[in-house]
Amino acid sequence: MHNHKNLKIWQRSMDLVEMIYKETVDFPMEEKYGLTSQIRRASSSIPSDIAEGSGRNSNKEFKYFLSVALVSCYEVNTQLELAKRLSMLNHETANIILRELDEVEKMIIGFTKSLLKKM
Repeated sequence: MHNHKNLKIWQRSMDLVEMIYKETVDFPMEEKYGLTSQIRRASSSIPSDIAEGSGRNSNKEFKYFLSVALVSCYEVNTQLELAKRLSMLNHETANIILRELDEVEKMIIGFTKSLLKKM
């Protein structure tokens, strides 16, 4: 078991969620239950799944939750691209968040590989 709060992937993904929450505040009101809710839920799933996996009894279980977190990253990527296309996010801001998301994805993949070596 790992303490999720000590994991850099959890810390970095929490920073990502914070960025997304701050930037989606200004999304159109009619998107409150649409894209705004969807992107927030998907992004908050990333650190949540990392935390849940870290509390499991085996690296195999942890690896599963990391794969779920990675899928959420891909979902957030799509939602950010859509928000950018619809001009809900300006391109510069969207690209900053997308770069951070890309770093989180790489960290999850790297951590998953390190768990595989231990299995």
